[in-house]
Amino acid sequence: MNNNDLLIRLKDSLNITNDEMTEIFKFGEVELTCDEVGMMLVESNDGDEEEKKYDLDCDNIALEAFLNGFIIFKRGKQEPVEGKPSKPVLAIKDKRSVNNVMLKKMKIAFSLTADDMIDIFDEAGFTVIKGELTPLFRKEGHKHYKKCSDVFALKFLRGLEIMNKEEF
Repeated sequence: MNNNDLLIRLKDSLNITNDEMTEIFKFGEVELTCDEVGMMLVESNDGDEEEKKYDLDCDNIALEAFLNGFIIFKRGKQEPVEGKPSKPVLAIKDKRSVNNVMLKKMKIAFSLTADDMIDIFDEAGFTVIKGELTPLFRKEGHKHYKKCSDVFALKFLRGLEIMNKEEF
């Protein structure tokens, strides 16, 4: 799953509009127009069947800006703390860590506990125990770190989508 696919699934799961996405990107300090956001969400006609192509690629920096912006969108902007950098350090280092970072940022944005996350997975019909979640939140390079698979990330987003629909 590429970053554009993940962005589309986040949009659907969180039930947000392109205008809200533009605002979220601004919170993450990336200036995009509503049209540019739309270009990230629509497949290009000239792509081949094996790999999807989009009119505007969502790179790791843009995706992380969206995730950071979503935290601010949900929780509000934090006051700068003396001695800490005002801008968060990029956590997405390469394609392998995208799903892990997405899970961490969603956990922060919604103030989720491990039990809350287990409930979200249950909504998607996916059974998870606490011991399976903990390695996903470890720092890459830690001896107990585990890469989050696309299936795992998609089940989380599906559960989030179901829970968002039930709230309204």
